[in-house]
Amino acid sequence: MEAVPATGSGGGIMSNNRISDVDYAGPRKQLDPNRYATKKTIAQGMLDVALLTANASQLRYVLQVGDRHEFYTLMVALISISIILQILVGILMMVLGALDINEDESKQQMAADIINDITVIMVFLITLLNVIISGFGMSHADLMVSTTPAPASAG
Repeated sequence: MEAVPATGSGGGIMSNNRISDVDYAGPRKQLDPNRYATKKTIAQGMLDVALLTANASQLRYVLQVGDRHEFYTLMVALISISIILQILVGILMMVLGALDINEDESKQQMAADIINDITVIMVFLITLLNVIISGFGMSHADLMVSTTPAPASAG
């Protein structure tokens, strides 16, 4: 049986009284790569700020609890390293954004590639560090248990 064009604005094909591949949504808007990249960059920046804020809050908590925290030294070191790496990634991103890269300038492109690779490695390390940090726990129950005085014994 021969396929015949379907009627209507869908533009599908009708064969054996079936319609396939009918586009009911109408014409789609074209994806603007610049707008997508801008939104992605803004979202990534917000996530970076949220992570930096969370690490600062965790560091404050560990410093307040002090030596009562079971992993005090380890937590202070890991959170501090994570914050330092986040600051360095931010600086590298600004440097990367400031580079004027043209297709003709291979030195600029090579420098941008190296900076980009270093940034990716550092982001991986930040992620790994924060997984380890969350694995050691940051619950307020630790503080409450250790500061609650023991009940007096009736004698």
